[in-house]
Amino acid sequence: MNPQLVHDYLADLQNRIVAALEELDGKSFRRDSWGRGTACVIEEGNFFERGGVNFSHVTGDKLPASATAHRPELAGRKWEAMGVSLVLHPRNPHCPTSHMNVRFFVATREGAEPVWWFGGGIDLTPYYGFAEDCAHFHRTCRDALAPFGTDVHRRYKKWCDEYFFLKHRNEPRGIGGIFFDDLDEEGFERCFNLTQAVGDAFTAAYLPICERRRDTPYGERERDFQAYRRGRYVEFNLVWDRGTLFGLQSGGRTESILMSLPPVVKWRYDWHPEPGSAEEKLYTDFLPPRDWI
Repeated sequence: MNPQLVHDYLADLQNRIVAALEELDGKSFRRDSWGRGTACVIEEGNFFERGGVNFSHVTGDKLPASATAHRPELAGRKWEAMGVSLVLHPRNPHCPTSHMNVRFFVATREGAEPVWWFGGGIDLTPYYGFAEDCAHFHRTCRDALAPFGTDVHRRYKKWCDEYFFLKHRNEPRGIGGIFFDDLDEEGFERCFNLTQAVGDAFTAAYLPICERRRDTPYGERERDFQAYRRGRYVEFNLVWDRGTLFGLQSGGRTESILMSLPPVVKWRYDWHPEPGSAEEKLYTDFLPPRDWI
């Protein structure tokens, strides 16, 4: 178990992803180093209305309540957590929002074996659905996990569908992807390799969709619906997301944690899409979990 290997991989992953996104957008990301990480953020880009790719490495002597609630055996241990987390909000409503996170956690106490695990995932949140985009995204996720067992993708896809679900709305946030947490089975090397496979798959899963849809015409109606659906993204991140809670409770940098929030959002009272509209099809044909491959 070697945290330095993970640290070096994550720092390099951030740089590689930012370079690919800058090539797509044509505008540079702003880079802020804050002592325990680096935030790379773009606002009002040529393609991205807002996006961030963050690397963080935080440590502490006492875990926040969000971490020990499910793992009481960790109470009293020193800990360190590191990860890359990104959220990208394109301006064009036909281009989906996407999120990716890969992370490593280790807790230590003198005279005891360290407790460690990996976690992460990739998911897609479209506003207007395209079946070929969904199939491409899920196929890329499946292929990334294929070397680690025939059942891994099925389990992690189901986990993603269940995690990115707004219980108070009784609806999914998007079309899912893959999600895993508390991964420590079969040793450090396998878990680290799997986590790297997920991190390395992001650009292949997401950027071709952006290239395909970036010039699709849109108007005020599409932007309005995009802003409405972005409200669901905000609700999930602030109400249900464990990563947001952990970051805020552990003294993380608030600007970096909340960079996931979209820049333009709308809420409406008891709004429903028109029957038969493209907006309704998002709810009926795309959000319900299904086998896209």
